[in-house]
Amino acid sequence: MAGIYDVIVIGGGPAGSYTAGQLAGAGHAVMVLEQQDSAGQKKCCTGIVGRDCLAQFPLITEEVIIRRANSARLFSPAGKVVRVWRKEPQAYILDRPALDRLLADRAAAQGAEYIFGGKAETITIHHDRVDVAVSRWGDTLHLEAKAVVLAAGFGSPLARQLGLGRIPDFAMGAQAEVETRELEETEVYCGRETAPGFFGWLVPTLPGRARVGVISRREPRICLTRLMSALMARGKIVPDEVEIHFGGIPLKALPRTCGDRLLVVGDAAGQVKPTSGGGIYYGLLCAGMAADVLHQGLAMGDVSARTLAAYERRWRQKLGRELRIDYYARRLYERLSDRQLERLFHALDSRGIAEALGKAPDLSFDWHSRVLLRMMRLMARRIVTGGIGRMKASP
Repeated sequence: MAGIYDVIVIGGGPAGSYTAGQLAGAGHAVMVLEQQDSAGQKKCCTGIVGRDCLAQFPLITEEVIIRRANSARLFSPAGKVVRVWRKEPQAYILDRPALDRLLADRAAAQGAEYIFGGKAETITIHHDRVDVAVSRWGDTLHLEAKAVVLAAGFGSPLARQLGLGRIPDFAMGAQAEVETRELEETEVYCGRETAPGFFGWLVPTLPGRARVGVISRREPRICLTRLMSALMARGKIVPDEVEIHFGGIPLKALPRTCGDRLLVVGDAAGQVKPTSGGGIYYGLLCAGMAADVLHQGLAMGDVSARTLAAYERRWRQKLGRELRIDYYARRLYERLSDRQLERLFHALDSRGIAEALGKAPDLSFDWHSRVLLRMMRLMARRIVTGGIGRMKASP
């Protein structure tokens, strides 16, 4: 291990390893601290990305793509089905552990060092360096760097300890791997009985296998168990003992994502779609920006908050509007009753809105605001006043 690194990255998920790989490839001495014993231990992640993500990050190779999806079936609370279909694949289901390992291997090949099984306990920022105390196998390591990147995922207390605030809104996800019978399309389940204010899913992966999960603000285990019982009763999944994995999902961004010698990326920064909870693509986008800004700051010998603020400006300019629209839609959806959801499904189906969305040239799994705004325009044109009742969302 080097005496003092240019950058210490805390967290070896996609955002952390991509940041590390970019910086190491630019010639910087980089250390990655990953709390797990190896890369690829993330369990509660559906691992779906869109075409834009693959086009912008060709490092996501065929070896980590499990399945392509060009359609989905949406189920209303009463079981009404709306199918969204396109000729070309719109989403790619990834082997998330394999993606983590791929990005870690790539970063290591660029020169980044890794310490696995090491948890960053404290970060102390001085005027000329950053000290990181790491607990590992009963010992404490002390590492020094010129700057640090927090990419430890949602729930890490480090950002709050460093005065950056906390994620202001979040939900919980629960997911399990199950055996299925002839499942070809992703299915999404709406309604208060499934997941109040959110949704559940059944996503086919390998032949005869799928990921089933829910997002909820409370009792995700109960919600998922109830959904699995319903799917078993319908013969969609095979009864079996499964291991349920849980994870926090930020719905709003961290108030501040930079400071002196400090940047925050990925789930730790709240760079996640509030509509679906997906964070791989946005995390990679912001990781690239973080690496670029840090590279420039290190080259100038200035990694102060004033210099690193360029990262905050860049990622919020890229994602800020998207996240605001998605969050507003999220809060609006949470206030819908099952009766209002049924009316919405009826409108989507009977008035051709779902079909029109499927044909829209700018439909994107990666940029939900386009779909949301288009749907609102279509509904404004085609639905009689009062179609789904009066709704109000908190900002």
